Amino acid sequence: MKKVTKAIGLTLVAASLLVSAACSKTEAQALDSKKITIGVTGGPHQQIADQVKKLAKKDGIDITVKVFNDYNTPNTALDQHDLDSNNYQTLPFLKQQVEDKNYKITDVFKTVAFPMGIYANSLKNVSELKKGDKIAVPNDPSNEYRALKLFESAGVIKLKDGVKTTATKKDVAENKLDLQIVELEASQLPSQLDEVAAAAINTNFAMGAGLSINDDAIYHEKIKNNPYPNYFVVRTENKQDKIIDKLEKYYHSDTIHTYIEKEFKGSVVPAF
Repeated sequence: MKKVTKAIGLTLVAASLLVSAACSKTEAQALDSKKITIGVTGGPHQQIADQVKKLAKKDGIDITVKVFNDYNTPNTALDQHDLDSNNYQTLPFLKQQVEDKNYKITDVFKTVAFPMGIYANSLKNVSELKKGDKIAVPNDPSNEYRALKLFESAGVIKLKDGVKTTATKKDVAENKLDLQIVELEASQLPSQLDEVAAAAINTNFAMGAGLSINDDAIYHEKIKNNPYPNYFVVRTENKQDKIIDKLEKYYHSDTIHTYIEKEFKGSVVPAF
């Protein structure tokens, strides 16, 4: 009887340890207050993060900047704890990713805005578009909507009433020139300008190709009070962590504000 009781006791202890281990794995972990990894896209976000890194270093905070060349991987990496945070995306894009992939991530503060522009190699104005021309837009949901709205604002097409942020070329209600709308991965758009008459290109990829929104875009979103600011994003469990407040102060500092204005000359603008 004693052996049976002992065996039961050992089983209960083992079960308790397993439950404790399972709980510890799911328990929220606060971010290190002196060390953080930030995921960014190459170009302006990387440059700004490098400047923030310099400010943080003076306070003994070590920032690792990890660079990505696409719009999807940084959120996956953050959700899977391969990053502590990221900074590269608009709110509509973030919300769509959370809805589609059930990520447990959230925005915490605004950083900068990248006014989207329409670029062309052989046109000086959108009014020069001809019947049957090809125009290109990003193929990810929120950026495609944004690009289509930009072409609509330029008077090129008209979208269906009540269209949502997940709009695609199928949601175009009016296309008087019978333009062929080509959907491409956002980073590939600059290299395709010889293949299309015009393309709506996100500023970070445009700048990477040596294009300036003020000098080269034939039409663009408004630069001041741009409606698509980018956000600093963390896992939802970390949104109240102490280091987040510190990072917001660095990103919103006069030093970073001045750097953005001098370095990017309107292609990237402070959103704070």
